[in-house]
Amino acid sequence: MASKRDYYEVLGVQKTATDDELKKAYRKLAKKYHPDANPDNKEEAEAKFKEINEAYETLSDPQKRKMYDQFGPDGPQGFGGNGGPFGGQGGYYSYTGGFDGFGDFGDFSDIFSSFFTGGFGGRQSSKRQTGPRKGADLNVHVDISFEDAFLGVDKEIIITRNETCKECSGTGAKPGTKPMKCPTCQGTGQVKQVQNTILGSVQTTRTCSECHGTGEIIKEPCETCRGKGTVRKQPKIKFHIPAGIDDNQTVVLRKEGDPGEKGGPNGDLYITVRVKKHNIFSRKGNNVLCEIPITITQATLGAELEIPMVDGSKEKYKISEGTQTGTKFTIKNKGFKNVNSTSQGDFVFTVTVQTPKRLTKEQRELLTQLAKTMNEQPPVKKRGLFG
Repeated sequence: MASKRDYYEVLGVQKTATDDELKKAYRKLAKKYHPDANPDNKEEAEAKFKEINEAYETLSDPQKRKMYDQFGPDGPQGFGGNGGPFGGQGGYYSYTGGFDGFGDFGDFSDIFSSFFTGGFGGRQSSKRQTGPRKGADLNVHVDISFEDAFLGVDKEIIITRNETCKECSGTGAKPGTKPMKCPTCQGTGQVKQVQNTILGSVQTTRTCSECHGTGEIIKEPCETCRGKGTVRKQPKIKFHIPAGIDDNQTVVLRKEGDPGEKGGPNGDLYITVRVKKHNIFSRKGNNVLCEIPITITQATLGAELEIPMVDGSKEKYKISEGTQTGTKFTIKNKGFKNVNSTSQGDFVFTVTVQTPKRLTKEQRELLTQLAKTMNEQPPVKKRGLFG
């Protein structure tokens, strides 16, 4: 499968683009490549139009943009496809929009209603307002230890979310009744107005004030949810954090957000992982860093050290004689796993030679003899109060 184009490249903006810059670029390109504006090359225009929508849908959402910047257009493949922590079809987002009303792209059907009414023979769809709509995404965070980030861990959290009311099955209407079509907008959820300008007829659309855009009116609301169709719950959510996850990376649980409307899919649950600092180890990329203290004799004569690892095990490592303080040593493939591939970082430790602060008489005499053999200046003797 061919790799997708970079979304910033698709919209023609820099990676540092602001929300306003993204919106401006999107409007310009979507107007240019709208299928109704390209009747002679509709198939190619639709493909381009879909690509533009997909790029904007991801980059205009702060959470999805963060994930995109983190993992790129193809998503975290190393996490697996359906049901994995990043869910979706092998990625962290899914494109469900179409060309009728722009799918889940917010209010952009209203933007284009004035562009493509009459002049290009286009039509305006009201499906976005009254048809199935995806539920809201939820954002939470979880704290884990350095070791859990290294090894991976199963977690359970309690979240607060809306869930479909079982009493009315989400309709919001009292059992035995059902919502009625709004007489003001005739079930479209929108009220249209046409204005004549020097450029021709311009059609604008506003949300119906009677039904608030739902296209329905509930005469007898459900007593349990009071007509909302949802109730607040606090379910326990179990999930797996993969080995190698880094601080502030995000795990996505598909369809664990708020319920969709009109049969639409549930939203997603974004879990930002915060990794606690360790008192011995630190991380740089996928490498584990550590300082190991050694004695003067170990540094001078060489030694076999036992290096503590993040998983609790120990690795034996020989250092040569004459090792200087600050020398770095690397144990290959003992660092963090890469969440997007099978590669693994290294364990890098730096030795620090510790000078003893207190010596026995015998130790002092031995070191004095050593100093003489190395033609060093003998140690200064301690003097009394009166010399």
